[in-house]
Amino acid sequence: MDAIISSYITAFLLGLFSTVHCIAMCGSVIGALTLSLPAEVRESQRRMLPFVFNYNVGRILSYAMAGVVVGLLSSPLTQLNAHWFLRILSVIVMVSMGLYLGGWFPKFARTEKLGAPVWRLLQPIGQKLLPVRSVSQAFLLGMVWGWLPCGLVYAALAVAATAGDPVKGGLVMLAFGAGTLPAVMGAGLFTGMLASLARSKSLRQIAGVVIILMALATLLWPLSGHDHDHSEPMQHSEHGQEAS
Repeated sequence: MDAIISSYITAFLLGLFSTVHCIAMCGSVIGALTLSLPAEVRESQRRMLPFVFNYNVGRILSYAMAGVVVGLLSSPLTQLNAHWFLRILSVIVMVSMGLYLGGWFPKFARTEKLGAPVWRLLQPIGQKLLPVRSVSQAFLLGMVWGWLPCGLVYAALAVAATAGDPVKGGLVMLAFGAGTLPAVMGAGLFTGMLASLARSKSLRQIAGVVIILMALATLLWPLSGHDHDHSEPMQHSEHGQEAS
């Protein structure tokens, strides 16, 4: 499997299997945003859906922007053949996230302080967009929300860094955002029911184990691809020597 395709798949599955974390962290956020809507909108899921959808479109667009930045910053390392370093770093971050999600490594939450300076700049902008009265306002608020410090997003950004390219890094984060969409959209429409699931210790542990297994898979997939790529020139050179 091609390395970049495996990164897209990993990012999507990372978002998908981290449902319990998304609901626990973002569920309260989108619940608060939903409560800021006019009463006549909140009382109808059909009328509320465009607002919830635009929150999430804005959020995912911010993820993609972060992926572009990370891909741009990591591109010099890939040109220096340091792709293996980025791959190992992403595996370490994903394993740590899996352990944190399962309740075995609570100190991983400290990584969320990394994004605190950016969030301090953006939070006042988000507050000025409240209360939400239009879908365009919901979209802009979602873009601000996308920069909320989150260990899960940082794990996905570690995967995006392995792309070593701004466009591919942005696409990795789009795939991650798409994976989170069912959970966060559902949290906006069915907050109470999904919040109880997010508190399930067994579900969090299962999700943590799945993410750890995914991290190990991302370590093996690219290696097999690169080994195959390196073996072909060697075979061609051997055939060339035999022919001569």
